Amino acid sequence: MQTTFPRLLLQHAAERPHAPAMREKEYGIWQSITWQDMADMVKHMACGLHQAGLQRGEHMVVVGSNRPRLYATMLAAQSLGAIPVPLYQDAVAAECVFPMTNAEVRLCVVEDQEQVDKMLEVRESYPALAHIYFDDPRGLRKYDEPGLGSVDELLAAGAVFSKQHLDFYKEQVAMGVKEDVAAMFFTSGTTGNPKGVVHTHSTLIDRAQAGAEFDHLTANEDVLAYLPPAWIGQNIFSYAQWLVAGYVVNCPESAATVTIDLKEIGPTYYFAPPRVFEGMLTSVSIRMEDASSFKRNLYKYFMRLAKQVGPKRMDGESIGLFNSLMYGLGNLLVYGPLRNNLGFSRVRVAYTAGEAIGPDLFTFYRSIGVNLKQLYGSTETAVFVCLQPDNQARADTVGVPCRGVEIKVADNGEILVKSPGLLKGYYKNPEATAEVLTADGWYHTSDAGFLDSHGHLKIIDRVKDVGRIKGGSNNGAMFAPKYVENKLKFFPHIKEVVAYGDQREKVCVMINIDFDAVGNWAERRNLPYAGYTDLAQKPEVYELIRDCVEQVNADLAEDDLLAGSQVSRFLVLHKELDADDGELTRTNKVRRGFIAEKYQPLVDALYGGLITQFIETVVKFEDGRTGSVSATLKISDAKTFAPVKAAA
Repeated sequence: MQTTFPRLLLQHAAERPHAPAMREKEYGIWQSITWQDMADMVKHMACGLHQAGLQRGEHMVVVGSNRPRLYATMLAAQSLGAIPVPLYQDAVAAECVFPMTNAEVRLCVVEDQEQVDKMLEVRESYPALAHIYFDDPRGLRKYDEPGLGSVDELLAAGAVFSKQHLDFYKEQVAMGVKEDVAAMFFTSGTTGNPKGVVHTHSTLIDRAQAGAEFDHLTANEDVLAYLPPAWIGQNIFSYAQWLVAGYVVNCPESAATVTIDLKEIGPTYYFAPPRVFEGMLTSVSIRMEDASSFKRNLYKYFMRLAKQVGPKRMDGESIGLFNSLMYGLGNLLVYGPLRNNLGFSRVRVAYTAGEAIGPDLFTFYRSIGVNLKQLYGSTETAVFVCLQPDNQARADTVGVPCRGVEIKVADNGEILVKSPGLLKGYYKNPEATAEVLTADGWYHTSDAGFLDSHGHLKIIDRVKDVGRIKGGSNNGAMFAPKYVENKLKFFPHIKEVVAYGDQREKVCVMINIDFDAVGNWAERRNLPYAGYTDLAQKPEVYELIRDCVEQVNADLAEDDLLAGSQVSRFLVLHKELDADDGELTRTNKVRRGFIAEKYQPLVDALYGGLITQFIETVVKFEDGRTGSVSATLKISDAKTFAPVKAAA
C-alpha cells in the first residue's frame, strides 16, 4: 500500500471518527478534536490552499507552536503533494531568510501576530513571499498588508470549494505515493548556513512505525506536544507517530503553562531533551532547599535508597525483601508524590535525545520509578536509529539498533548507519549530500562511538570534538568535552558549560550558573545581588561552583579513559549563552567553536594563568535591539586528583 500521512489520517477518521485525535487548551479548558473533525479541517484547508495557488511539489513554510490548525496545515499541504517546511518559532527574521530563499517559498502559515511581524520583516529581504496566513487573529485587526489573510478565511473558502468539487480532495490524496517528499527540516547550522534535510513519507512513516513497534505504542497513549515542531524529534513523536499509532496529542495553552498542563494531562509517552529534565530536577532541588528540615532529611534518606536500588528495580532485578519494603515506603512518601508533581504519574515510556544526558541525571529519574530511556538518531535518520529496551536502559549507552538499522564503525571511530529512514538528500546541496551518504547507502553520523559486548551503542562525542590532552602530566589522555559538560550540568546550580582542552595541557571550562537556582541559594544566605552579572561574580558563588567542579574531578579520576579530562581552571560567564546571540543552536546545543572565537580573550586568560579578565559582549534583545554587557571576570583554579588506578 502506498501509505502517506493524509491516507493515515483518513484511515483513522474512517475507523474511529469520534475518538479524540488532539486536545488544545484554550482559556484554561481542554477542547477535544476528533479524527473526523481533523479530517474535515484538513480537507477544507487543502481546498483553501489550492485556491491560494499552492502547487504540487512546492514548499510552504509553517511557523508556530504546536497548534491543531498548524498540524492540519501540514497535512493539507501534504494532501496536495506540497512540502511543509516547519521553522523555529523563536528564530529571528534574519534566520528565516535563508531557508525561505533556499526553498523558494511563496506561501506561509503562521501562528500569531509575532510571527506575522517576523514574516513581514522577512519579506523586505525576500519579496517573493506573496501570501502570509495567520491562525490567531489577536492584534491583527488593523493590519493591511498585501497577501495577508487568516486561516479562518482559508477554511471558509475551502469549505465552499469542497462542496462544489466533491471528489477533488480524495483525488489529490490518491495521487500521493510513499516516495513523495513529505517534509523538509532545516539543520541548526552550527558550521554555516542550515541545510534542508529532505524526507519522504516512506522514511518518516517507516521510522515512526519502528519506534511504535519497539515500545508497543497504541491508540491509548497521551502525548504532550510542547517542543518546537521544527525540531524533527517533536515532529516524529507528535506528528508521524501520532498518525501511525493514532494516539492523542495534547497542545498546551502556552509555553508558560507547560508545567501545569503536563500535570493535568499526565502523558503516558513523553519525550524531552536533557535540558528539560535538567530544569525539572533544578526546580525539585530548589523546592527541597526551601522545605522544612524534616522533609529535607526524609527526601535525602529515601533518595539515597532510590539511587542504590531504584535502577535495579526498574530493570527487573531483585533488590531483596528489606529494600523492596523500604522502597515501597519511599514510593508512598517521596517518589510517588514527586512523580505526580513532575507530571510523570502515568508515564509508561519516557525518552530523551538531542544530546547526551548526564549519567547522574539519567539515574535520578529511573531511581524514582520513571522509565526514562535514551534513543539515538538525528534529523538525517528520521530520529530512530537505536532505542533502549525497557530492562536494558543504561546511562552510558543509547540502546540497540532498531528494526531495519545496520551500524558499523569506521577506522577513525565514526559511526556509520544504514536505515530505511535515511534522508533523500540535502536540498539543492549535492556536495553536502555526497559527504554524508556513501554510494552504497551508508550515512556518516559524525559521532564517535562503538558497539559494546551486549550490542548497545556507546557514543563518546562528536568525531571532531574528541581530542587529546597535549603536554603536561596528562599528555595523550583522551578529552571528551561533552562528557565533562554533562557531568557538570547535573548540578542544579549549573545551567550550561563549555569545555576546552584538545591539544592543550589541561582542561578549562566556562560556566553559566542557573540564575533561579543560584538566586534562591543566595537569598537564603542573605547574599544581595543586582542581577545575573553581579550574582555570577560573587566570591561565594565561585566557591559553590568550585565545589561542583571538584566533585566532577573526583568522579573523573576513577575513570581510566577520562581521568585526564579533569578541569584545572574555570570561570563563570557574565551572561547566559543564548541562541539569539549565536552561542547556542535553536535546539540549545553549544556552538563551541563560535564561543571560542567570540570569547577568545577569556580562553586566553584561562590558559594564560590570569586571575581576572575584562570582557565586553554585544547582546541581542528579543525586540531586535542590541546592547552590551561588560564585566571583569574572576578565574579560579580547581583541585584535580590522581587517577584512582595510579594511586592504588
